[in-house]
Amino acid sequence: MGKKNLIMNNPLRVLGLEKKVQEKGAGMGLVMARAGLGKTAILVQIALDSMLWGDKVLHVSIGESVDKTKAWYDDILALMAAGEKNDNFQETVTELMHNRMIMTFKESAFSQSKLEERLDDLVQQNIYKPVCLIIDGYDFQTGTHDALQEFKEFMVKHGLKMIWFSATTHHDDERKSAAGLPAPCHEVDDLFDVALLISPKEQAIELKILKCSCCAMDPGTSLILDASTMLIQKA
Repeated sequence: MGKKNLIMNNPLRVLGLEKKVQEKGAGMGLVMARAGLGKTAILVQIALDSMLWGDKVLHVSIGESVDKTKAWYDDILALMAAGEKNDNFQETVTELMHNRMIMTFKESAFSQSKLEERLDDLVQQNIYKPVCLIIDGYDFQTGTHDALQEFKEFMVKHGLKMIWFSATTHHDDERKSAAGLPAPCHEVDDLFDVALLISPKEQAIELKILKCSCCAMDPGTSLILDASTMLIQKA
């Protein structure tokens, strides 16, 4: 299976998010869900979408190991290529992984300044210069509006096209923004161009598009996720 087929097989393409990265850029996205409902799986699909289009992705994992984060990519790629693997598959994957770097932080050690310091080292030494940044595990309970606003400035300074965050919601906290973003993100609604919510519903899992200035689908649309793979189900 070649890169073109992987692009076509990526269920996330139904959202049309590649248009944001390729054309507009400079935006922030958010994937929300209760603990254990698949935020990382969606972020990995988003990262792979960027990687398949040739963009370099820096995946920052807070509180998880490099090996566990790598395993997410291996598993999602294997699912995307299920039944269509051939002798060229591993060669394609190896080429694709040149567009990904994983950086880990302990939960108590992450800050924007530390991330910037490590990213500057990579760029200045001509080791790696990403255009898409994934921050999985950011603490929105303690993160302030001002702190997140600084990520907007961080994007411009470093030439990033998108930053994606994950956020953990809680079923007993009913606070929401006007656009429907649940706590703890209800007070930072204005900073995000895209907001997706993973929500269990009866026997299915939905991916709700709460807001999206760049999607091919309108806000309010819900997509169904395969509960066993966390891939968006194809129509």
